[in-house]
Amino acid sequence: MNKLALDEDILNEIEQPARYIGGEKNMAVKDPDKVRVRFAMCFPDVYEIGMSHLGIQILYSMFNRRSDVYCERVYSPWPDLDRIMREKHIPLFTLETQRPVRECDFLGITLQYEMCYTNVLQVLDLSGIPLHASDRTEEDPIVIGGGPCSYNPEPIAEFFDLFYIGEGEVSYDALLDLYISCKDAGRSRAEFLRAASRVPGIYVPSLYEPAYHADGTLKSFSPLYEDVPAIVKRQVVRDLDSVAFIDEPLVPFLRVTQDRSVVEIMRGCIRGCRFCQAGMIYRPLREHSEAYVERYAERLLKSSGNDEISLSSLSSSDYSCLGAFLDSLIRYTDHRKINVSLPSLRIDAFSLDVMSRVQDIKKSSLTFAPEAGTQRLRDVINKGLTEEDILNGALSAFRGGWTKVKFYFMLGLPTETEEDMRGIPDLCEKTADMFYEEIPKTERTGRVQISASSAFFVPKPFTPFEWAVMCRKEEYLSRARFVKETFKSEKNWKSLRYQYHDADTTILEGVFARGDRRVAPVIEYAYRHGSIFDAWTETFDSARWEESFRACGVDPEFYTIRERSLDELFPWDFIDIGVTKEFLKREWKRAMEGIVTPNCRQMCSGCGAARFGGGVCLESKS
Repeated sequence: MNKLALDEDILNEIEQPARYIGGEKNMAVKDPDKVRVRFAMCFPDVYEIGMSHLGIQILYSMFNRRSDVYCERVYSPWPDLDRIMREKHIPLFTLETQRPVRECDFLGITLQYEMCYTNVLQVLDLSGIPLHASDRTEEDPIVIGGGPCSYNPEPIAEFFDLFYIGEGEVSYDALLDLYISCKDAGRSRAEFLRAASRVPGIYVPSLYEPAYHADGTLKSFSPLYEDVPAIVKRQVVRDLDSVAFIDEPLVPFLRVTQDRSVVEIMRGCIRGCRFCQAGMIYRPLREHSEAYVERYAERLLKSSGNDEISLSSLSSSDYSCLGAFLDSLIRYTDHRKINVSLPSLRIDAFSLDVMSRVQDIKKSSLTFAPEAGTQRLRDVINKGLTEEDILNGALSAFRGGWTKVKFYFMLGLPTETEEDMRGIPDLCEKTADMFYEEIPKTERTGRVQISASSAFFVPKPFTPFEWAVMCRKEEYLSRARFVKETFKSEKNWKSLRYQYHDADTTILEGVFARGDRRVAPVIEYAYRHGSIFDAWTETFDSARWEESFRACGVDPEFYTIRERSLDELFPWDFIDIGVTKEFLKREWKRAMEGIVTPNCRQMCSGCGAARFGGGVCLESKS
């Protein structure tokens, strides 16, 4: 057992000390002095959230299969421990060995959400690693970023040595092998980075230079050397069954956000919602076979002891083996008293039949995501749902015994009108009406409960809405208040609930999502003046961020409300995700005309993802 980095007095003083002691079931145990590479895997948020992230578990298992690599974990210390570590000069440490992160060869940071950017700086700072990649020496770890936010890495580019673009199973082994060979040859940090830039999917920010027009838009983005690729191509696993999943999942000592086993059933999505970044950057849809998911589901449950299992995908209803796999899973879990959770289901009879087999209808609520209140706006965003689909789905649920329904919407979508906003409470009212009209009193178990919530729309890179204009904070709030007041005027208002998300973080997320390198000083200023855990309401300080923009001379509205031409060069255009710019432009124009694009199984729309040679793109040819 390694000596703990925190003594007993500190552990007794802080919240949830189990976050920092390691030793969980299935934790990898190796001799750190006998491996060639130590890789600290970081999720820049609190332990309970990081331990719930499937991607970290997959990479942790994959890296630790190598005898020459020791993958360890590190999470952001909560503010109580953050304060103590600074006061007592305790360096940030990994859970596995309780040794300083700075002793590792790599620090890999998963970038899941833009509001964690100041936590990235917290991790670097507490580790004793210079915030700027340009200030690091041969003694510092190579800092590498990955995850969805790496598809526009520019706002945080100067804090990273490398970014990995795509799915980790493809190029990570080549990167680690290159590092070992460079180390053996006595090559410098700079020489390794130059060589790493030629590994497929690897982006080295220091080897590229942006230039800007007088109006502040990007003029060019070019590599500094001829042997550095101008375009970085996303890495994709063509055959999902060809890669291993998780050998033995980590089992935490304390309850985490997603306290269950999770089995991945597919990657990608066929739906083509125009606001959804994940639906574009993870194309094409690729499925695991039924035999594969059966094998890993049983392995996960046996090795973890969990009493619940969930399926991971963007749209579980679209998994072609779902019915057969559930039959097998239910046979395995029923007598073992294991619950099955099915997120990401659509509103249709098949999905409701599936849910009725695995959920306790007396306790659960159903969650639907119409995203928009009117059919016109659902067509604009290519949601692929009609009002009839929504109401029929809700009615089927009511007839099946459900009385609680949650609806998710967005406000501020392109072309949104007052009629679209009014459509949100109107749709909820129609749903409540249908319950009282169609379900006899003798069959009701109580009043129907319709809960609606709305997030504010944030345009993301590599979506057809990457050209969209955001609203100002005041406009978002005005729209939300309009919807809230309209709810109060509905006949069934006692059965309806409505809430909306925070507008300040929405604006900030919008800046980071489409920002460039000029945003980095703002992030650093905010961090140095106390900003961490910005994704948490209790620690977020909007005034501090406003001051940060002023102090750095950066206008956030340049990134949020500015009109963009279809020909503008974007900071992320050097990344090739497979989906072409031409397709995104075509979808943007179709959105403005309210034209629906069929899903990938109905018709190929020529998005470009077929070049990967796998998944749904080949289904009709097999």
